[in-house]
Amino acid sequence: MSIALSALAGMGLDAWLGEPRRWHPLVGFGNLAKRIEQRLNAGGRGWRSHGVSGWCLAVLPPVALVWLLSLSDLGWLLEILALYFAVGLKSLGQHALPVAQALRLGDLPQARQRVGYLVSRRTAELDATGVARAGTESVLENGSDAVFAALFWFCLLGAPGVVLYRLSNTLDAMWGYRNERFERFGWAAARIDDALNYIPARLVALTYALLGRTALALRCWRRQAPLWDSPNAGPVMAAGAGALGVSLGGSAVYHGIEEQRPQLGEGLPPQARDIERALNLVHGGVALWLLILVVGGLYLA
Repeated sequence: MSIALSALAGMGLDAWLGEPRRWHPLVGFGNLAKRIEQRLNAGGRGWRSHGVSGWCLAVLPPVALVWLLSLSDLGWLLEILALYFAVGLKSLGQHALPVAQALRLGDLPQARQRVGYLVSRRTAELDATGVARAGTESVLENGSDAVFAALFWFCLLGAPGVVLYRLSNTLDAMWGYRNERFERFGWAAARIDDALNYIPARLVALTYALLGRTALALRCWRRQAPLWDSPNAGPVMAAGAGALGVSLGGSAVYHGIEEQRPQLGEGLPPQARDIERALNLVHGGVALWLLILVVGGLYLA
């Protein structure tokens, strides 16, 4: 039951305070990761072994420290704070809702600018449908990465688990690129993040399916997810698109290169309201997970 109460408290802090504007631990970790990468991957010459060493140097000491502190009398407080700093549910809404609002007002330049905060693709030439598609995809995928996966590892391993996941996910975002600089050095960070997200992503896909158009979501997951480049984003976005009854995927420009991505889901292209519906799907899923935690805790108590 203690994990359930800590999860409720951590998610409650996120709903109340959102991400801290100053002194966020991940900012300091990001600076550390930059220095490690500059040392071990100077000029992009680092090998996979250097990437493994860099991951260990960046992640293992903080996780070990959190594990030791979690054994103290204030371990319960550390657990709550660890989950609070690791999840980004309120932040997701703060970034996604302005995109939908700008689209509703017909302010396409503002919508392009706001969705650019959510995605890594080029947004300057997107039409309204393209902005809505990018926003909907981002909410579904980031809901899995920034919320559900963190909650999963917290429930499984407590504060050390959620710190391990969030730091690994951050390194993937910084190092996990398939370009000349990071192709070798970032391999370990990308593969470890894939492994840590494998089970959570499929639980998220099932959650989306249960809370939406279930039969369609499960069919899209089964047929379309294997066609997607990412082994974890595929199930999440295919099931999410099916649950919402919209079509995602298609052309997108990443780092100056146009990619033709497979279709996900079925139905009409997304609109502004579908960004909000995707966010509601994430919120509903979090409520379901917390309910299961509490009921399970009461049952086992």
